[in-house]
Amino acid sequence: MAALVVAVLAAAVLAGAEAQCPAPSALRTVNGTRICAQLYADNSPYYNECCAGPVLVVDPNSDVPYMPHGWAARTSSLVVGTRCELTVWSRAGKKGASRRFTSGAVPRLQEVRRGLFSSWDDAIRGYYCKCN
Repeated sequence: MAALVVAVLAAAVLAGAEAQCPAPSALRTVNGTRICAQLYADNSPYYNECCAGPVLVVDPNSDVPYMPHGWAARTSSLVVGTRCELTVWSRAGKKGASRRFTSGAVPRLQEVRRGLFSSWDDAIRGYYCKCN
């Protein structure tokens, strides 16, 4: 019986591991318009507290070589909508290292490698987002 309770609790914890990040299919405005991606300023060591803080909403076909005021090198979590693709750059003007993210949630960009010794946490300085 105790093993069953532990298994159920472990499954509940794992199921809620990314609870804070919205599902890619849920990226829509209040009027139902599709959102390509959402960038978040905050993450946490706890996955259920990621995708928090200020949010930058990215519309389909957004081509932004320079991040909006206050967003350069600030993104710590992101979610890319269904059938969408977000390409990011580490330097303004769409220069430097680049990375393509497809549909899904990335609650901790510090776990996504950018080169040998760095990560994508607080590194995005330009992006292009497209949806099919």
